[in-house]
Amino acid sequence: MRATSTLVRLPVAAVGCLAFVGLTMTPASAAGTPIAFDCQARPPIVPAQTFDLSAGVDATAPDSVPSGSDFAVTLTPAPLTVPGSVNGYAVKSIKDIRLRAVVPANATVTGERLSGGSGIGSGTPHVAISGGDIVMTVPGPINGGSTFTLPVLTLDLVAGAPGGAIDTRLAGTSYGDPGLSFTARVPILFFTADVPTSCYSSPNPVLSSTTVT
Repeated sequence: MRATSTLVRLPVAAVGCLAFVGLTMTPASAAGTPIAFDCQARPPIVPAQTFDLSAGVDATAPDSVPSGSDFAVTLTPAPLTVPGSVNGYAVKSIKDIRLRAVVPANATVTGERLSGGSGIGSGTPHVAISGGDIVMTVPGPINGGSTFTLPVLTLDLVAGAPGGAIDTRLAGTSYGDPGLSFTARVPILFFTADVPTSCYSSPNPVLSSTTVT
């Protein structure tokens, strides 16, 4: 059984854009296969703004496993940097980052855990299964101008019926059903606004695929 590693550009880290403020967050490393994500920021006093984003994650899983066997998949995010200011506006922080992945079909999840991560603020990250999604939550706050790395997500799985594949991918189909969401704190006019932002990937790529034998 050989482990494979695929670098896919995806939204495992917070990226934003706010009206005329134009908040963006860029990968510290730009390597990987590009993918388009649709995002919407909803400032309190101006119309909602839409934009595209990308980030990076290294997805590692075995090529194949026997039916009924235990195996693990790991998703390792790449470092990203939040700008300290954009177009003269200070970016104070981002918080409440939530990344959702679909519970893989043809497998049973026996455990999910986070490890590592750096520069992610004083809040304690956690992961849980909610409905058909695996949800990573990073409370933050993460200050503007800082570089951070989200925790590694490890899924412990038991392979299902032979002949099929066990795929991992992000959740999310719309702004109302996002694969990534977060809140940015940005000065707008004479006050600091909490701006909710939601993103989903379209198309939504497979991050890892394991054949069940």
